[in-house]
Amino acid sequence: MPEPRSRKDAARNREAVLAAADALFASHESPEDVTMAEVAAAAGVGKGTLFRAFGDRAGLLRALYEARLEPVREAVESGPPPLGPATPPLERVPALLDAVLCFKLDNRRLALALEEGGDSPYRAEHYERWHRMLRAVLERIPGLPDGDFTAHALLAATRADLVEHLAGGERVPRERLRAQLAEFTSRVLTPGRAERPATDD
Repeated sequence: MPEPRSRKDAARNREAVLAAADALFASHESPEDVTMAEVAAAAGVGKGTLFRAFGDRAGLLRALYEARLEPVREAVESGPPPLGPATPPLERVPALLDAVLCFKLDNRRLALALEEGGDSPYRAEHYERWHRMLRAVLERIPGLPDGDFTAHALLAATRADLVEHLAGGERVPRERLRAQLAEFTSRVLTPGRAERPATDD
């Protein structure tokens, strides 16, 4: 009996910490302004519990990022079109990239803190997962060379630092960013398409 109760307590503490961290990060200008001590206090747990559950600050950021990403991941892995696996590749690739962009727009500070901290963002589990999935879809498009590199190049357009620069620094509206990414993706996927005819003013 003690072991199941211990696991239940640990799960409850984890949820409390993630909820507290989510609220604190949302209310601060930068995730760097939030201390682990503040998270522990807001969650009603000791700092030792916090560090045992998440290891360090980067581990907490990763866990919170993954928790926020879960609905998107479910839609991608088993949902209906345009994100789900039954979607034709030429429709699914732009939908996947749009989902990544929208997620990072909605979680700009968290995504930036996660990608800028610690090891290379290209070695992060969430990046490798997106890259692996995107590459697999790209490789189903006839005539498209080097799905591995193309997946990297397309995901580069959704990097958190670029999203922050455009949305936060240059104040590019959300819908314009989405439209620009969709147009860029279309050009990459169909490089031989005819250019749009010029229109007279």
